[in-house]
Amino acid sequence: MEKNELYPVFLKVASLEVLIVGGGNVGLEKLTFLLKSSPSANVTIVSKMFIPEVLELAKGHHVSIIEDAYNSSYLSAKQIVIATTDDLDVNIQVYNDCKKENILVNLADNPPYCDFYMGGIVTKGNVKIAISTNGKSPTAAKRLRQFFEEILPENMNELVENLNAYRKTIKGDFEEKVSKLNELTKEMIKIKKTNS
Repeated sequence: MEKNELYPVFLKVASLEVLIVGGGNVGLEKLTFLLKSSPSANVTIVSKMFIPEVLELAKGHHVSIIEDAYNSSYLSAKQIVIATTDDLDVNIQVYNDCKKENILVNLADNPPYCDFYMGGIVTKGNVKIAISTNGKSPTAAKRLRQFFEEILPENMNELVENLNAYRKTIKGDFEEKVSKLNELTKEMIKIKKTNS
């Protein structure tokens, strides 16, 4: 059985520079995904043409629009690049240029040319769950995202905030803190069972 060997990370894209190459529907999808997860992301989009939805979404965000054909000079000071054009040769050129510059790159819908995948993401306040199908099925990732969005309660963030506040009051090393948090949750379960 094939194994997913991806290592999940949560990037602070507000402090990174992201380039999207392509201003069509796939570019819109990637920009939407990025800004939904991180509204303060710093994004530059370069494309010979833009669909109106890309231009509209860019308003009110840290998104720079450049109407031009891709060339490697646009990689300057970028840490993450997403190629979304409908021209495979351009996308592969983006990939090759990024590899020369040690820049993380994703060619939309082309797993062999990806350093990372943009999986499904569920956000409830401070809680964020990322879902990956190892690039095999974006539809499955989408369905899982919808499932988790539905079953995780809206007040999930309140739980995290309360546990964080309690954790700050606990003294000791990490192991002691985990032990005390476990005691608290076990006690809460006992109370719940008693009241049921």
